Amino acid sequence: MKISVIVSTYNSPAWLEKVLTGYACQTDGDFEIVVADDGSAPATRELIERFAATPPFRVHHVWHEDDGFRKCAILNKAIAAAEGDYLIFTDGDCIPRVDFVAMHRAFATPGRFLSGGYCKLPMATSKAISNDDIRSGRAFSVLWLMRHGYAPTLKWLKILSRPWRIDGALNALSPARTTFNGNDSSCWREDALRVGGFDERMGYGGEDREFGYRLTNAGIAPKVIRYSALCLHLDHARGYKDPEIRRRNEAIIEQTRKKGAVRTEFGMR
Repeated sequence: MKISVIVSTYNSPAWLEKVLTGYACQTDGDFEIVVADDGSAPATRELIERFAATPPFRVHHVWHEDDGFRKCAILNKAIAAAEGDYLIFTDGDCIPRVDFVAMHRAFATPGRFLSGGYCKLPMATSKAISNDDIRSGRAFSVLWLMRHGYAPTLKWLKILSRPWRIDGALNALSPARTTFNGNDSSCWREDALRVGGFDERMGYGGEDREFGYRLTNAGIAPKVIRYSALCLHLDHARGYKDPEIRRRNEAIIEQTRKKGAVRTEFGMR
C-alpha cells in the first residue's frame, strides 16, 4: 500500500520544519509527503527543498498564489498530485509521533476512514520543542512536556496509552465524535476522489468535517484511532477566523448532512 501524507501549511516554516523532522524519524519510512501550500512566501519552498535533498526523504511541494484562506483548493491539488493509494491528512503545525504513519497503515481498512488524535500544546511548549527533542523522542514524554509548560490533563492519556498498550481499549471507549479532522485523519485516495475532494466554497471552520460527512454518506464508515495515531499540535494565531464564514460553513455542513450528499459540485473536477 503506497501512502501519501498530505501536510497543509501557510507561512509557518519554523513549525513546518519541526513537522518534517517528525516525518524524517518515522518507524515506517515507506511514504511520500505532499506539502499543500496555501500561498506561502519563498522561505517555505527553501525549507522543503532542503528536506527533499536528503534521501530517502520524499517530499513534493504543491503551491498556489496567496489569495486568502484557500485550504480546500490546495488540498484538492495535493490529492490530485499524490501518488499514494492511501492518504493521511495533517497540518504543518502537527508533529507526528514516530509510529504515526505505521499506525495509520496498520488500521487502514477498505470502506473506512480513520480519525486520529492530537494534543494541543501551549505556545511556550511549542517554542521549546527543538528538532533534537523530536529526534530523541523527548517531545513525546509527558515529563518533558510538563517541565516545558504543558500542564497535566486527561489528554496525557493519548501520550501514555501506547507504552501501556491500552490504546485499543481507549479508542473503543472514546466519547469523541468520529469526525474527519484535518490534523490527523486518513482515507483511501479512491474514496477522496469519489466524493470530489474538499468543498472549495468553504473557508476556515468545519471544512474537514464536511468532507468526512460526505465520506460517511458514501458508505465510508469512520473509525477512531485517537489513542493510537498521535501528533502534537503546535500553538499559533488564527487571524483567518471569521464568524460569518463559519456560519456559511455550518449551513453547507447542514445541507450535506440533511440531503445525504456524497459528491460536492465545488471540489475536484
